[in-house]
Amino acid sequence: MSQIKVDEVICIKSSVLIVFYTSGKCWQFCVISRTGGIFGEQKIYYTASAALRSGLEWLRDEV
Repeated sequence: MSQIKVDEVICIKSSVLIVFYTSGKCWQFCVISRTGGIFGEQKIYYTASAALRSGLEWLRDEV
């Protein structure tokens, strides 16, 4: 059973940005929209801050 560590949960523009860590895929992010859709990229980041930066950029460009 893999464990997930959530590092950041941020609400921006009616969306929720979550930065999390899994042992298989390192740091990642996902965005939950106000309508309940889940979005993000399957890229691997080696630090939580790198995933957070990318998530904020992605959110800025997409929303």
